[in-house]
Amino acid sequence: MIRDIINKTFSMGIGAAVTSKEQIEKLVDELVKKGEVTQAESKSMVEDLVKKGNDARAEFEQQINLKVKQRLAEMDLATKEDIARLENRIALLEAKNQ
Repeated sequence: MIRDIINKTFSMGIGAAVTSKEQIEKLVDELVKKGEVTQAESKSMVEDLVKKGNDARAEFEQQINLKVKQRLAEMDLATKEDIARLENRIALLEAKNQ
């Protein structure tokens, strides 16, 4: 029962994204003590939950990066390339005036 709840939560990526490996190991150790998971199953369960956590975290970071880029594009701010182009143009104009 508890094992199913943990697996469902981690499958959704909710808990896994914010849970450290140590916390996962502690949680799985509790399941072993309660007899809901065998010692042999515990190692693969920890590895699986850690992998799900890393995957969920990576997906979350990717989505955040995408949203930030979209918002910055909407703001119509100058890019590094825009600034570099203007700096080059200013340098050329200054060189002509000397």
